[in-house]
Amino acid sequence: MKLSVFLIIGLLFGEFVNAQSAVDFANLARYKDDNTVILNSKKKVDVVFMGNSITEGWVKSHPEFFSENNYTGRGISGQTTSQMLLRFQNDVVALKPRLVVINAGTNDIAENTGIYNPDFTFNNIKAMADIAKSNGIKVIIASVLPAAAFPWRKEITDVPQKVDALNSKLKQYAQSNKLIFVDYNTAMRDAKGGMREGLAKDGIHPTPAGYAIMEPLIKNAINKAAGKK
Repeated sequence: MKLSVFLIIGLLFGEFVNAQSAVDFANLARYKDDNTVILNSKKKVDVVFMGNSITEGWVKSHPEFFSENNYTGRGISGQTTSQMLLRFQNDVVALKPRLVVINAGTNDIAENTGIYNPDFTFNNIKAMADIAKSNGIKVIIASVLPAAAFPWRKEITDVPQKVDALNSKLKQYAQSNKLIFVDYNTAMRDAKGGMREGLAKDGIHPTPAGYAIMEPLIKNAINKAAGKK
């Protein structure tokens, strides 16, 4: 089953690579030069953070958190899980980290690249985890952050319920497969399932105060995965 999943991903990846001159759907070019620098330097990468604008913004907001801990950010604003899956080989596997943190799903629910299908989103995240494990990379699954609504897609309804349902499925998957699940959502949500006041600029993207809550949670999870106390 896993072999067939990887074969399909490979075929899809090949199709998108062939079409790079027209449209770079997965934005493979975003980190191409950065990845080349890392590979040429033979620098050992400890942890890669795969994600969207929440991850990209984290690196910009607190770069020292990443540099001092040898964490590498590979977030791209607006991306959905299908886009992340297509660049997972280039932006994660090729760097040979010992661990990857996958934080994805927000933009799927926002329907950035099409109608939201929770099973499709879950399977994309699962496929990334499977690819990582098959390459000897440990996996941490991160919860989708709280959201009451999307400022750029105000017509999307029942956002907290969709976030909670996906998080429940991701947590169950992580537990069933002995992966670590880091729960940002519970620590950051208000009574209605949205982001607590002061933790996000627009209800979605964390402020420094929001990232300050996330940092000890993920650092503890990474240390646990590495067998550190």
